[in-house]
Amino acid sequence: MTAGRRIVIVEDDVLIAMDLADLLIAMGHDVCRIATTEAEAVEAAMALEPDLMIVDGNLAEGSGVSAMRQILARGFVTHFYITGDPVQLLKIAPNAVVVAKPFNMRALVTGMAKAGRVKASVTGGVES
Repeated sequence: MTAGRRIVIVEDDVLIAMDLADLLIAMGHDVCRIATTEAEAVEAAMALEPDLMIVDGNLAEGSGVSAMRQILARGFVTHFYITGDPVQLLKIAPNAVVVAKPFNMRALVTGMAKAGRVKASVTGGVES
């Protein structure tokens, strides 16, 4: 695992967002923003250019999948989804890296590693 990533969390449940941020900070990462809507996620990605985005698939205002489609249309951003309904998310985004809620640190680390491998295969580089 590579420490010190700048991460944007896209999560509309405040308790889950805080728990996830605490885990990431304890792992040595910088949580540079918590976005709660599709529009905030797109804005955060453009403004902050994070190393990683962790995105809830279902948001109260918009969709995490839709947000990532808009973001990826402008350039690749390493990302993975966290969701309570991984089967439904994979129907919408079949090649997505998905971590099911509830998650633990091991699942989070695995999701980060898989997302990094996707970046390496898409960009022809190595995992960041």
